[in-house]
Amino acid sequence: MISKIERAEVNATAVVLGKLSGAFGIPLSDLLSDVGQDTGRLTHLSDQPLWTDPESGYSRRALSPRSSAVLRLTEVEMPAGARVAYTAAAYAFQQQQLWMLSGILRLREGDLVHDLAVGDCLAFGAPADCVFENISGQPCRYLIAIAQLQPSSGR
Repeated sequence: MISKIERAEVNATAVVLGKLSGAFGIPLSDLLSDVGQDTGRLTHLSDQPLWTDPESGYSRRALSPRSSAVLRLTEVEMPAGARVAYTAAAYAFQQQQLWMLSGILRLREGDLVHDLAVGDCLAFGAPADCVFENISGQPCRYLIAIAQLQPSSGR
């Protein structure tokens, strides 16, 4: 499957990319960004990779320059009624915060349910299976800030 994705023979879904992200221990935004992208401090809108999930219409735009190794910003837009699920592995070695820009989002983080509206900001807890649901009749947009954490050495 990975080779088909690399050769652009198939368009991977959010679920598949979330599993790959967890398996390889890299942020989803890194999987979706252009490896050949300039390493400067500025990323123009035209250079920000945009990916859309073929199943849900959910889209992610990688905003941060590749030179930003510590913090990554990603803009997400979900169509009305869209639902996307990620396994806990997709959140390993990361700290994330979500800031609502428009609409309403229901985020199921393990057993917790968060209903988020414009202006709300949520810091994610320990890695857990997550389900993002746009529970409104309008698209919703939010910003994800991702800080890459170093795995502990076990000492």
